[in-house]
Order: sequence, then structure tokens, then C-alpha cells
Amino acid sequence: MARAGKRGDHASGVPARVRLEIARRETEAERLIGWIQLAMVLFFAVLYSLAPRAEGGGGFNFVPLALGAYSLFTILRVALSYRIDLPFWYLVISVIVDVALLCGLIFSFHIQYAQPATFYLKAPTLMYLFLFIALRALRFEPRFVLITGLVGALGWGTLVLYAVLQGMGSMSITRNYVEYLTSNAILIGAELDKVIVILGVTLCLSVALYRGRRMFFEAVRDHAAAQDLRRFFAPEVARSITGAEEALTAGQGRLRDAAVMMVDIRGFTRIAATLPPETVMMILSRYQEAVLRVISRHGGEVDKFLGDGVLATFGAVAPSPTAAADAVRAGLELPRVFADLAPDLTLVGWPEALRAGAAIASGPVTVGVVGAAGRLEFTVIGDAVNRAAKLEDANKQQGTTVLTDAATYAAAVARGLADFGPEMRPCQVVPGLSERADLIVLA
Repeated sequence: MARAGKRGDHASGVPARVRLEIARRETEAERLIGWIQLAMVLFFAVLYSLAPRAEGGGGFNFVPLALGAYSLFTILRVALSYRIDLPFWYLVISVIVDVALLCGLIFSFHIQYAQPATFYLKAPTLMYLFLFIALRALRFEPRFVLITGLVGALGWGTLVLYAVLQGMGSMSITRNYVEYLTSNAILIGAELDKVIVILGVTLCLSVALYRGRRMFFEAVRDHAAAQDLRRFFAPEVARSITGAEEALTAGQGRLRDAAVMMVDIRGFTRIAATLPPETVMMILSRYQEAVLRVISRHGGEVDKFLGDGVLATFGAVAPSPTAAADAVRAGLELPRVFADLAPDLTLVGWPEALRAGAAIASGPVTVGVVGAAGRLEFTVIGDAVNRAAKLEDANKQQGTTVLTDAATYAAAVARGLADFGPEMRPCQVVPGLSERADLIVLA
């Protein structure tokens, strides 16, 4: 499957996983080509069995043998395509067999109808060669179209040469078009036209495929990048980035009423300094995964991971009238999550009982793109973000686990949260805030 990166075409600079995805799609295309060819054979077999026999064919009829042989070869190719990744040489042989069978069938016409070899040069069956060339375009590899067209032109040229040599003493080469159509004479210009058309169609398709293949690689690469974005960003953020009508630039933004949540582990920096790096990363991974599940379950999105801190938003990326209520519900669930997580972190290597805090604030925030041209970041900015961070710090001096302010709690109750009568601590001094705050203790 790694052959997609060995051609020196548009795969240069493409990550290995993207090359594997391209190779997988090419394998699927090869199977599709096989199935279409098999369907064609079956169609022609049915048509041949039902259609009236052409008159004047007293010689041996090669059509059933050709259809039978081609059916067996096509079935074998389809079966092999599901078992192995068909190598290049096999595909080339397949192209040669396709064209050889078609040319052999055309060649047999003068035997079947007891005519000079020039008779088969007027057979319309040659047009099926263009179908073989077009089928190869399904793989989005111009080299196979080129090979098919060149082999087809060579095959027809061989048939023309044989007809000329075989009839040297009994037929003439003419320049009269009427004589060409009504006799066994050969019009060299007409046969040359056929070769030119075969090569012209091949060249046009190859150029179109070459350009299309560049876009195909870029599309697969962009699709893989979009999938990666969904791992680094909330799905709504990823969609807003990849689906933007115009290129995103720093300074773009919009104002939204949203709720912001900050989550943090107590004493993380001090404790992490005493632990092996792999232990620290394992603890962070499990903690962040547990917090992310809660946030996502209540309709929030993680804006960013700040070491052991988590900045999440509700109703920022996509407007939500229940943003404050959703955030408070998530905050109420966090203490249980911290308690359930503590034993697991102890087993991993966390030396103390897990102590974590969270805080929620709401209000107008600016959602948009910040940074410079070469490095952009999708984020939220506003007073609610600052208040959430300061309230989370206030958990330490207040001896609490989850805090919010009275305005956020009132907005949550107004949007469907059941008022459970939490403890209120009015007029509290919160370091970093210019005014005293009415705090609501959620846990």
C-alpha cells in the first residue's frame, strides 16, 4: 500500500498516513474498474445471446471464446484486487490483455466473414477501445491512461500493417474515400486518423488527469488536515475554520453572550516537578479526558488546554440561549468527576489526593481569530474570561471547589436551571477584580 509515495509525482511532501489513504482510494478505484468491466462483459454476453446473428458469417465465430476468456480474466482480477494490492506490472499486463482481446476480436472478423484482412479495418468495434481508455481514468493515474492509449494505438497500427502486408497482391491502397468505403481498399489517411484520435483522446485525458491528480492529492491532504483539526478543536470550531467562505485572518471576530469555565488542578506545578515526564503526561491525559467528557456532555467546547488548566466555553462558537445553565450544570458535575478520578491518578503515580477547582462566569465575549499572518489562533476574549480565571483562583481562599457569580447563576436559573438554593457569599474581595463580587458556591 506504500507504493503511492514511490512515484515522484504529487506525493512528495505528503505525510505517510495521507499516502496510505490515497493508496486505499486507488485500490478501491481498481476494484471499481474491474466490476465495471465485468458488468460490460455480462451485458455484451446477454446482448450477443439475444441479438439476431449477423448474416454472411460462415466462418468460425470467435466472439463466444473472446467473451468467455475475458470474463474469466476479469473475474480473476476482481478477486485478486480484494486479496492483494495489485502491483504495477500486473495492471500493465491487464491493460495489454484488455487491448489484445479487443484487437484479437476485431482481427477475427475477416476470418468469420471470409474476407480480406482489410475488411476488419472498417469494424466499429474499435470504438470500444475508447471505453477501455476512459475506464482507466477512474483510477486518477494518468500513466495508466497513457499506457492503455499507447497499447491501443500500437494494436491498431499492427492490425493496419498486417492488412497492408497480407493484401499486397490482391488489394490496393487508395486515396478515394468512396472506394475506401465500398471496397476492400485501404485509405491510409483514414487509418492514420484513427490512430491520431486514439492518441489525442489519450493525451487529453492524461493531461486532465495530471491536473486532477494534483487537486486529488491536495483534497485528500486537506481532508486529513480537517480531520486533525477536529482533534485539536471542538467540532464546531473546526467546521468554522475549514468551512469559512474566505481565508481567516487575524482580527476577525463576533460578539456573543456566552459562559466561560476555568478548571485547574491545585499544586500541579509543584507536584509535577517531582514526577517523571511520562507520568505527568499520563495524569494530564486522564484528567483532561474526564473534564472534556463533562464539558462536551453539557454542550460546551474546550477552547484550549493550559497545562493543567482547561478553558471551556458554552455558547461562544455556536450561539446558545442556555449557555449559562449548561455551564453551571457541568460545574455541578465536576466534583463527582474529580472524586472518581482521584483513585485512578493515584495508581498512575499522583502522590497526593487530587484537588481541583473550577469557576464559571458569563457575559459578552468576542469570538474570533487572533495572532499574526503566519500563526493564528481561534479563541474567546472578554471580561467573562478574566472573571472566570479570577474566580477559579478564589477557590483557594474561599475553600471551595466550584464557584460562580450571582449574575451567572441568575442567568442560569432564568434559562432552565433548577434553583437549588446554593450558598451565597456577598461582597467578597476577589484578587484581580476591581469590584467586590457576590459569589455562589456550587461545590
